[in-house]
Amino acid sequence: MAEWIGESLRSAGVDAEVRNAREVRSLDGYGAVVLGGALYTGRWHRHARRFARRFARQMRMRPVWLFASGPLDDSLTSGGPEKVPGVKAVERAARRVNARDYTIFGGRLQADAHGFPAAAMAKTVAGDFRDPQHVREWASGLAAELVPGPR
Repeated sequence: MAEWIGESLRSAGVDAEVRNAREVRSLDGYGAVVLGGALYTGRWHRHARRFARRFARQMRMRPVWLFASGPLDDSLTSGGPEKVPGVKAVERAARRVNARDYTIFGGRLQADAHGFPAAAMAKTVAGDFRDPQHVREWASGLAAELVPGPR
């Protein structure tokens, strides 16, 4: 998903770089941040949570958007994002960093997932619930806020 977002931003003229959250050491040189991670067992990915805590002060000084992926069903369309387990962690991070917005996308769990509980879950809910077009449309909205319009 991060690659889809990066591609959409770049195609709109935004200088975007996709990085693994745990590899980032500084936000110097970045004018905006899009931070995302999977929702897993009702929690937002630990690298995303740690990134938001570590760089909270710096993130509050630039435009920030957050996203999470994870629902392995139709809960986004039937109940909305507020019904998705783990969304509260994303909301807390959004408040901490003064994010302009956050969103939740469908997730993916491969049938051959390794480790417990992923392997156990894969027996009943494996599948790809991501919607690339929806992800790209969301990213295009961010790009519209980051790229100045024609004068």
